[in-house]
Amino acid sequence: MQGLEQQVAVVTGGSRGIGRAVALRLAEAGADVAVVARTVEACAGTVEAIRAMNRRAWAVAADVSQAPSVEAAAETILREAGRVDILVNNAGITRDGLLMRMGEGDWDAVLDTNLKGAFLFTRALARTFLKQRSGRIINITSVIGLMGNAGQANYAASKAGLIGFTKACAREFASRGVTVNAVAPGFIETDMTAVLAPEQKQAILSRVPLGVFGKPEDVAHAVWFLALPESRYITGQVLVVDGGMVM
Repeated sequence: MQGLEQQVAVVTGGSRGIGRAVALRLAEAGADVAVVARTVEACAGTVEAIRAMNRRAWAVAADVSQAPSVEAAAETILREAGRVDILVNNAGITRDGLLMRMGEGDWDAVLDTNLKGAFLFTRALARTFLKQRSGRIINITSVIGLMGNAGQANYAASKAGLIGFTKACAREFASRGVTVNAVAPGFIETDMTAVLAPEQKQAILSRVPLGVFGKPEDVAHAVWFLALPESRYITGQVLVVDGGMVM
């Protein structure tokens, strides 16, 4: 028993990296999980792993930056699962570059996916949460949204915006028993960090007091904690999972 039995979770960007780890951790804790990615095929591996735990799982295709796509996905999930108790807004992209050379398309793509996507999915499921007078919304932001980073003005803006969005929603939904929190990972071993040169990795690690990169599972454990019924009195918070980098 790990606290999430008979609950349904939605995880956007759940096909790989942090999203996959979150989906698997919630399933281990007893939840059934709707895995959202751009294509059904991309979700297959995560869905198969969840079903192997004897949990229900659904592969749902959606472009989180497009309202009609998100609304259709939400309708599909509610029809097939019957309810939603946990929403994890994890879908995110990067389009790094120095500000003076950053194209408008790179700015829009990152803001539309990372920030607007969370808005669209939260809006699509808000009525369900408020009607049942319970729910957990967990937004995956980043330490970059807290401290900024050269060459990532678009990403930093999207993740800082997500923190403000989290706090505003927490205030709006609190009277109905719905909590809204954020998890801010530091440098985690994912596809994004795998492409870094050894000297880049060493430079990053020199700023992390624990001296190691985090793992997707470290973030997943934080999400699980915030999703638990026992976390009912925590809302509007940002839980930083970064090895001490921004303390």
